[in-house]
Amino acid sequence: MSPTDKSGNGPGTAPPASGGGTQPTFVINSQYIKDLSFEAPGGMKVFLALQKTPPTITVNLDVQATPFLDPANVFEVVLNVKAECKVGEAVGFIAELAYAGAFTINVPKEHLQPVLLIECPRLLFPFARNILADVTRDGGFPPLLLGLVDFAGLYQARMAELAKQQGQAPRGQPAGGAAKA
Repeated sequence: MSPTDKSGNGPGTAPPASGGGTQPTFVINSQYIKDLSFEAPGGMKVFLALQKTPPTITVNLDVQATPFLDPANVFEVVLNVKAECKVGEAVGFIAELAYAGAFTINVPKEHLQPVLLIECPRLLFPFARNILADVTRDGGFPPLLLGLVDFAGLYQARMAELAKQQGQAPRGQPAGGAAKA
């Protein structure tokens, strides 16, 4: 914004309301570790086995969103991550993290589920990734560096799966299957 710009939309100011309605809002109120667990049940024999055998690591992600009753537009979104490292049949480590955020969300109803299951976990993920890297490193293993997650792709795949189970076309497609041009 130039010094002569009179629009009032400079840093720290909100854009003017259009149409007199409530503007959509999306605010991160807080974020926190809800639960964290790390165990290395194999102990020293796993560390010795790692010298000869590469580990197999599996990672599972889950997102849960829960509304608060008061105020009604506040939601807790929890990103659950479970990582398990195996060396042969021995368990190297199990790391479980529930990383949560409290969000104030005022969007049209049709946009609420995508915001909760795509945007909220997308914002929480870098912090959860860092926590898991630190805890696995502090547990004596190389840091577990999770790759980027396409939460929009996961959401779309889940919606398509649910629609298929219910015998319906995914949102945005006709009931016959393929989208018409």
